[in-house]
Amino acid sequence: MVQKVIPENATLIPDQAERVFEGVIYDVYHWQQQLFDGSETTFEMLRRADTVSAICIVDDKLLVLQDEQPHRGLRTTFPGGRAEEDEDCLAAAKREVHEETGYSFRNWRLVHVFQPHTKVEQFVYLYLAWDGRREIEPHVDAGERIKVELLPFGHVKQLVEAKIGYMGESQKIFDTARNIHGLLALPEFVGKKVER
Repeated sequence: MVQKVIPENATLIPDQAERVFEGVIYDVYHWQQQLFDGSETTFEMLRRADTVSAICIVDDKLLVLQDEQPHRGLRTTFPGGRAEEDEDCLAAAKREVHEETGYSFRNWRLVHVFQPHTKVEQFVYLYLAWDGRREIEPHVDAGERIKVELLPFGHVKQLVEAKIGYMGESQKIFDTARNIHGLLALPEFVGKKVER
């Protein structure tokens, strides 16, 4: 189990739920839920590993990936990926950024967490990383082709606003920040702590 910070209004699978299917990415849980009239019915939710993403500042530019995978084609995105079982989300973000870009960063801050679907217990953790340097060549999985780009803030903001690839996931962050200094001024995300 790992301690996580999640949004206050997050929907979680109840502790009494039973896993009825274990998949490669998704598990299915059922539980009996009492309804307002006193009757009961079976409720269902999915669970999958959390996802991490990082807005990485290198000097006055941001790291952006052109990420191609066989099942979905080419997508524009920030570095990131799935957290491994029992892996802390910050550790997952650092690992994913290092593997996909070759960069390591000295400073990290969690700036946003959201649940994409209320019927799925999965959270997306968005980090800000700065004060870094490239240490190695990127090392990607066999199912990935990644091109790393350093883009100016204004260009990245346009990609986010146009919701190109997965860039729209960070819309809330870029609505607040007008430049690199605005990103660096973002506060730490505050939510509720849970053990999952």
